Amino acid sequence: MEHYYRELVRFLSARMGSREAAEDVAHDTYLRVLERAGGEQIAHPRAFLYRIALNLVVDRHRRHQVRMAAPLEAVDVQEADVTQQLQHDLQRDQRLALMQKALDELSKPCRDSFLLRKLDGLSHQQIADHLGISRSLVEKHIVNAMKHCRVRMRQWES
Repeated sequence: MEHYYRELVRFLSARMGSREAAEDVAHDTYLRVLERAGGEQIAHPRAFLYRIALNLVVDRHRRHQVRMAAPLEAVDVQEADVTQQLQHDLQRDQRLALMQKALDELSKPCRDSFLLRKLDGLSHQQIADHLGISRSLVEKHIVNAMKHCRVRMRQWES
């Protein structure tokens, strides 16, 4: 899905009028995709990515509208919600950094097999063709990557 990043930023920039805001939304979009994918294959990754991005743009606009019209008490409550969300985001970012660290420990074919399956949604045969290895080796790589990441995440989080 990484190959859609520039395209997504251009699309969001046109809608939002700010490249910086578009990059923020694109970053948040990829984090949401990584959270939601969680091992499941995404049938239409590009459409899924754009749907999440558009939902984030709408949410951002609504939050902005509420801030403009909200009484002071509501702003205080909203600030507490934002603080809680920031803490949640920080924890998520830390988990993603740990996951990236675990993936970096894998061999390139193992990591590539895993990422092509989980992020790009390719079938085992498509991955095998893409990497020039057997389908059974792709399956072994994916299983080994999942086991490795699960063990490392447990170690680091305990």
